[in-house]
Amino acid sequence: MDRGPGDLMGPYEIAQRLGVTRSRFQQIVNRPTFPKPYRELRGMKVWLAEDVEAWIKEYRQPRPTDED
Repeated sequence: MDRGPGDLMGPYEIAQRLGVTRSRFQQIVNRPTFPKPYRELRGMKVWLAEDVEAWIKEYRQPRPTDED
């Protein structure tokens, strides 16, 4: 039995995960390195969470913590 694609993330979840505004999110997803959306649903794109997390690991610098 097919279990589906796995966890999905929309623009709101990705912006929150990255700690950015919606307008900054739009700039980030237009980068050629950002994963392509999994599907577009009624004008809203969704991404595979595993693709987004892999991109974050490769392209995002860790944010400084209070201890830094």
